[in-house]
Amino acid sequence: MTPQNPTRGVWPVMLTPFTDSKEVDWQGLDTLTEWYLASGVQGLFAVCLSSEMYDLSEDERLAVARHVVARVGGRIPVYASGTFGGPAADHAEFANRLVDTGVDGVVVIAAQMAEEGESEDVWKDNVSRLLEGTDADLGIYECPRPYHRLLQPGTLDWCASAGRFKFIKETSRSLPTIAAKIEAVKGSALRFYNANTATLLPSLEAGGDGFCGISANVYPDLHVWMCEHFSVKAEDSRALQRFLTVAEKAVGHNYPASSKLYLQRRGLPILPICRSSTFDFHEVDLIAIDDLGGIVDEWRSRLGITAAATRAA
Repeated sequence: MTPQNPTRGVWPVMLTPFTDSKEVDWQGLDTLTEWYLASGVQGLFAVCLSSEMYDLSEDERLAVARHVVARVGGRIPVYASGTFGGPAADHAEFANRLVDTGVDGVVVIAAQMAEEGESEDVWKDNVSRLLEGTDADLGIYECPRPYHRLLQPGTLDWCASAGRFKFIKETSRSLPTIAAKIEAVKGSALRFYNANTATLLPSLEAGGDGFCGISANVYPDLHVWMCEHFSVKAEDSRALQRFLTVAEKAVGHNYPASSKLYLQRRGLPILPICRSSTFDFHEVDLIAIDDLGGIVDEWRSRLGITAAATRAA
């Protein structure tokens, strides 16, 4: 099957539901995937930091990617992380195994392609070896772990010129940097997705392609509306941006368990259980989560959005 290219819009950084015994909850993953799709998202980023990728075994990473691809069934593109340390040959080997799961693209974790403090030239040399070892379409994720490596606009231009990179999740949270990177990939096949909510609207106005951040796990439909209407409904977009900026602080508290709890309390049959950390939620946390849900519903009503169903798959 020919891989689908990313398009403008919203790419949730997928959660991984777990059972009480912290095994992957495959039925919950099916339900969650269908909920994302019903919310109108344009792509899915599986096996990412929000998926607790560093707490999944290699086999589980492959299994999660394969399961999501099978459930999506070609309705939208699916990308998944494929570089987890070691020499370039290991990156290429795992990337090719990931391609066999059916994903549309393999995401390169920026910090895994060079040691902290090593130059952009070293990074490009290592990525060049990866390009030689796999024919996969690639993405880039400026993941904050194992350390936060932000690519320079010139390096991103190099990636775009290679013709193999189709996706970047950019995490600088700096408008000047965002604008420079958008300019660097202008006219190429490399789509620019902002991970930061507070700078979403200005990044779209600067020519960015969409959103790939944590709050797309809570109210993806609001982000979808923003990406589709920002240029024609300026007043509502500015007001929505103010809400999204503030609401992100609530989403980020005890994340990713908070997002799982939010979805559970909205009817999705998943548990607020994580492998990466354990959180205790107090009564005031539940009040805040429920109040956030109420305000989200008010925004849906204002914008004419019908909430996606949260029934079991």
